[in-house]
Amino acid sequence: MTNQLTLLLDSLGVDWVLYLLIILSVLSVAVIIERAVFLWRNRVPVAALQPRLLAALDQGTQAALAVLAGHQGMAARVVHAGVSEMHRGPAAVGEIMAAVIATERKRYDRFLNFLGTLGANAPFIGLLGTVIGIMGAFADLKVQVDTVGSSRSAMIMGSISEALVATAVGLFVAIPAVVAYNQFRTRVKRAESDTEALSSILLAHLKTVPAPAALAAKG
Repeated sequence: MTNQLTLLLDSLGVDWVLYLLIILSVLSVAVIIERAVFLWRNRVPVAALQPRLLAALDQGTQAALAVLAGHQGMAARVVHAGVSEMHRGPAAVGEIMAAVIATERKRYDRFLNFLGTLGANAPFIGLLGTVIGIMGAFADLKVQVDTVGSSRSAMIMGSISEALVATAVGLFVAIPAVVAYNQFRTRVKRAESDTEALSSILLAHLKTVPAPAALAAKG
């Protein structure tokens, strides 16, 4: 059984591992670019919006919606949903915004699991290629036992050197994926914190406005 498995792996060679890593690398770069563009387009200047939103809420729903208009990020979308329904009261608005946050989190987390998984497993894929390459090198050594000393040593060292390329490529694929994953996770957490900060402005306003005035603010 062991001999059959060895022959199978030796027949497959290392090339398929390298091709797989190259494909994964291209996909990783595509995801990194897509996520970077997404986060750039969905940035929300929360610090600047907070005082403007608080002042606009005193003027009514339409004024508050106008402040949020033009922003497509999580914080703006969540608070926009809350402002649109603020006539329902603080408790209902809080639930509505929580539901929208859950939906928005899916948009922000898209493809991040791919980057995390790739960063964790690409070195192992490269290591697999190295193991297969070294097995092939020793198989060649066994076949060519009649080769004299220095030539045989040069041959086996060359084969092992080629096998180690797979590990190097695996690390080359993994490192950018891990760095990008950590950066994007940080940006997502920041977006969630910004959303909580902006949502608190709306909820604080609703808790200080009498119910009749809140109803009058509709429209």
